Amino acid sequence: MNAWSLLKKEESQLKLVEIIMNKILIVDDDETIRMLYADELEEEGYDVFTIGDCDEVMAVIGEKRPDLIVMETILSEHNSLDLLQNIRNEHHELPVILCTACPTFEYDPKSVAADFHVVKSSSLKELKCRIKMVFRTLDPFHGGTTLNGAQQIDNRW
Repeated sequence: MNAWSLLKKEESQLKLVEIIMNKILIVDDDETIRMLYADELEEEGYDVFTIGDCDEVMAVIGEKRPDLIVMETILSEHNSLDLLQNIRNEHHELPVILCTACPTFEYDPKSVAADFHVVKSSSLKELKCRIKMVFRTLDPFHGGTTLNGAQQIDNRW
């Protein structure tokens, strides 16, 4: 094999990796949380990007095309549940996981638009589990489907 064919092989493998990696947008006004989530989820093999400014979320969604959003429920100067409604209005099939230190948020009527609610903890085990559930649900190779924006979970997994 010559150098040119090796380079072409590497390029095709990189494109394949780029296609396979699921993209996650982390929305949190706490930079430490954003860095923690990004580090942990990148180690799991996800393509992660973060944002702390809620005013830019819709533009970033349009530009980066994430496969999933992980969002804090209490964002300084913004109501994240209103932001969730905006996301649902424009990108109704885009899964959203709400993370909160305040578990009573899941009882807010606006929060039902989220796919999952996760209580923040020092361990990201529950969040990682929910993320895997979302991607397994959306993966047509594992029986996951979407129907009119509602996530259908394949219980065989």
